[in-house]
Amino acid sequence: MSPRLAFALDAAVEAGRLTLAWFQGASGFELKEDASPVTAADRAAERRLRDRIESAYPHEPILGEEEGGIAARNQWVIDPIDGTKSFVCGVPLYAVLLSYEDSEGPLVGVSYFPALDWLVYAERGQGAFANGRVIRVAPQSDLNEVVVCAGGHRSMEKHGRQSGFQQIAREVMATRTWGDAYGHCMVAAGRAHAMIDPVVSKWDLSAVNLIVEEAGGQFTDFAGGRLPQSEAISSNGVLHDWLLEQFRG
Repeated sequence: MSPRLAFALDAAVEAGRLTLAWFQGASGFELKEDASPVTAADRAAERRLRDRIESAYPHEPILGEEEGGIAARNQWVIDPIDGTKSFVCGVPLYAVLLSYEDSEGPLVGVSYFPALDWLVYAERGQGAFANGRVIRVAPQSDLNEVVVCAGGHRSMEKHGRQSGFQQIAREVMATRTWGDAYGHCMVAAGRAHAMIDPVVSKWDLSAVNLIVEEAGGQFTDFAGGRLPQSEAISSNGVLHDWLLEQFRG
């Protein structure tokens, strides 16, 4: 494990545990300009991560959901709470996401689920892990055994993906709306077989992109391009071409 990954793990866990002070409480939330919720926990977690990074790596750029930043070739990427809607409902499927990117994409990626104490992470070329154990995508290709995750139904319709998703739902064993990071990490851990994200931001994708690929899966946009920026499909790889085909036409 590199010093950079060790730092990212420690920082993400620290920020994640900080969010538990607000979890399942009555702290409420505000709506941002895009109508997405933000809480005091989001802001506190991002500030804690920025403080840690600025202390350990003082000259490295940071891009975060709440405090912004300018995208750079070598940068830290923060999503202080991926799954804020789950968080405000008291659902434990939210994550603190932290990654570091270089010119080739994500180099280290961490997804920590504080309410589950589930720490999922990867380093380029070193594999993917959950709570210290190696994880791999599941091998299933029989659609009768396949579980497909998604963020939510409204975004599928809004972004023209509803009909493709409905076709997938007709053929697989089950579909579940388990949220962004949780769905992708379920794929990486071999507990689900695909995750469909019709609209997301860079901070939603960076860490989980690396985790899925290092677990042996595929992570692309809807056209099959790598390192997606605003939409994503992750899978065990075996199903990937079939999934993409459902959204063509």
